[in-house]
This record gives sequence, structure tokens and C-alpha cells, in this order.
Amino acid sequence: GGASGEAGPVGAGPPQKLEVTPMAKNNKRPYRAVEITKLDWAGVQEDVRGQRIIVGVDVAKRGMVAAVLDEGEAILATVKWSHPEQTRDFVAHLESLAEAAATVEVAMEPSGVYGDALRAALLGAGFEVHRVSPKKTHDMAEVYDGVPSKHDAKDAAIVATLHFQGKSEPWPLKPESERALAAALRLLEVHAKQFRQNRNRLEGLTARHWPELTEVLDLDSATLLELLALYGDPAGVAAEPNAARELMRRVGGAMLTGEKIETVIRSASQTLGVPQVPEEVELVRGIAAEARRNQRAKQTAERHVEELAVEGEATGALQPVIGKTTAA
Repeated sequence: GGASGEAGPVGAGPPQKLEVTPMAKNNKRPYRAVEITKLDWAGVQEDVRGQRIIVGVDVAKRGMVAAVLDEGEAILATVKWSHPEQTRDFVAHLESLAEAAATVEVAMEPSGVYGDALRAALLGAGFEVHRVSPKKTHDMAEVYDGVPSKHDAKDAAIVATLHFQGKSEPWPLKPESERALAAALRLLEVHAKQFRQNRNRLEGLTARHWPELTEVLDLDSATLLELLALYGDPAGVAAEPNAARELMRRVGGAMLTGEKIETVIRSASQTLGVPQVPEEVELVRGIAAEARRNQRAKQTAERHVEELAVEGEATGALQPVIGKTTAA
């Protein structure tokens, strides 16, 4: 009750008001952001001399904003710049501040991938970089200055303040081995997704034009994909049965029985499917060829993921139990 201004229990003393510490050196315009080329960096350097300085960054795709706070959590400067064109200049200016200040720490919000290049540049320049949860920034908006509104300059100041309060965590770059595994998994996901999409397209087309085919061969079998990529329709297979047999023997190998091959050849001349016009034949051929390419790329990506899983300490320990790809 005290914090809201209502009377408290008898003997509890006067009601307590929620106080908001002034955050700005110039309280009339506390959030005014200055262009990076117009800010008096020499003056800021004098202001930060010998102090612990926190730089809070509001990350965006293009328009970045940073608030420089001193040990009393007062805003010494708020600067805006265009990323990536002026980001090197921003880092260089922070390096000049670091020459005067006792320490310079940087706090950022994770905003997708838009802050990654800045974070890498800051870490490369030797700055400590910390991550602040966007949820905490959002929740702090009204507490910070009594106004629930949010904008870039205010968010930058809030991010720095939350770091002062210990509500952040170190944000180093991931180890190269972890990044390699993550990239390999994403590539595998791309090929797997494209393969599923093209396989599903073929399912509809074969159901219309050659329904018997998928009763003999699986839609994701290399034999079916190679057959459709070459001929595109049952009429083409029926016209060249010997060549079609040879193709299926070569692709299917010992896993494909002669009985299945002959069943496919017979179905090609006896199918109940709708005869295809030339454009429909080319459609099936194109999708089947792309599905086969996706399948090969997916298999290559899977092998690479498995190799990385064996090499990794954590994944190497997990993979005997749950498999290499799942461990990754």
C-alpha cells in the first residue's frame, strides 16, 4: 500500500512513494539522441574520466541508438548511428572513451541477428558485452520514468540501467565448434524441407497420372525419383521398357527385386492414370529431378552433421544412446 501512495497500517509511518532516480544530466531533454558525427565526443570523454561507464544499446536493423551512463546512472550522452555504415566509427569512439574511463561495459538486447555484427566488433575491440532480456526491458519501461511509452533512446538507457542493477549476463560469441554444428544442422533442415515439399508434390501428381507406381516403389526411393526425372510419365516408360529396366536395376541395386521392376513396367502400360500432356510430363520430370537433388544434398548434409557430432565432446557422449543427428 505504501508504494502506491495509500495509507499503510497504523504505526507504519508515512506512506512511501515510488521514486524514480533522475537518469539524465539534462532532465529537460533526457532522451535526445545526437547523430554520431555531431556528438561532442571530447566532452563526453572528459565526463567519463576515471569512472565505470555502461553503454546501453538499442539494437535495430539500421538505426542503432546507444546511451552512455555514468556511475550515478545519469545519461551523459545518447547517440544514434546508421548500421553498418557507421558502426566502426561507433566502436572507435567507445575505444576513445575507454582511454579515459576506468571501465567501459556494453549491454545489449538480443534482437534476432541484427546485433551480432556489432557484438562481434565490440568483443574484438576488447569490450565486455552483456545481454539484457527484452522482457525485462519491457517491464521496466513505466518503472523507469513513470511513463509506459517506449522508444529507442529510452530503451537504450533502460538496457544500461538493468545492467547496473545486475540484471544482465555475459554475452560472448559461441565457440566455433558450436557455430559449425548449428550451421550444418540448418543446412540439413533446408534440404530436408525442400525434399519433403517436392515429394509431396509428386504424391499428388502420381496419384493422378500413375497411381500404381507408389504401390510398388516408395515416394522417397531413389529409383522412383530417377525414373520420373528421366521419363516423367508412364507412357515414356512403356515406350522404352528395356531402358527403364536397366535404369531401375542400376539405381535400385540388390535392394530392388526383379519382380518389383517387372510390376512397374506392366503398370506403365496398364495404368488407370490420366494421360499427361507434354507440359505435365515436364512438370513431373522437373519436380522429380529437384527432389532427387534435394535428397542427395540432404544425405550429404546428414553425413557432415554426424561427423561433427562424433567430434564434439557433448554430442560424442550422447550419440551412442540417442543417435548422431539427434545428439547434434
